[in-house]
Amino acid sequence: MNTQLVETRPARQGDAAALADVHAAAWRGAYRGLLDGLDLERLVTNRTPRWWADALARGVRIDLIEVSGEVAGYATSGPCRMRGLPAAGEIYELYLHPHYQGLGFGRKLFEAARASLESRRLPGLAVRVLGDNTPACGFYRALGGRLTSRSWHTTGGRKLELLVYCWPAHPS
Repeated sequence: MNTQLVETRPARQGDAAALADVHAAAWRGAYRGLLDGLDLERLVTNRTPRWWADALARGVRIDLIEVSGEVAGYATSGPCRMRGLPAAGEIYELYLHPHYQGLGFGRKLFEAARASLESRRLPGLAVRVLGDNTPACGFYRALGGRLTSRSWHTTGGRKLELLVYCWPAHPS
């Protein structure tokens, strides 16, 4: 029996439905008004429990945070997909259910994902974030992220700015 109130751990197949629920709530909370409503719903509804189970079966690294046994958020990570950055690792996604935001759980999940990257010999990390997502930008700046570059993504006929924040490897 686990007596911890808050725990981070790698996701398991049995977490697929909870991951889908957190993803849907977090994306709707973060991107409503920033993305076209139809595009947002398409992106949310594509991430079914089956999608998450398949991702886990393919070996996608998903760390999650549980609060009192309930999945409160997740982070996916792996090799950095952006060339020319001072980072070997990348956090692809980090989302908390809106009920758990602003309570320090995001920082704990970020540190778990960072440790996971370093344990896989992927020191230093990068994160891409939608520039209009002010809370997320503030979160990554508060964690010490340094704005390293910008790019653009077009969706729903809108051109959206993506910001890239980087962190150096932890000192050995």
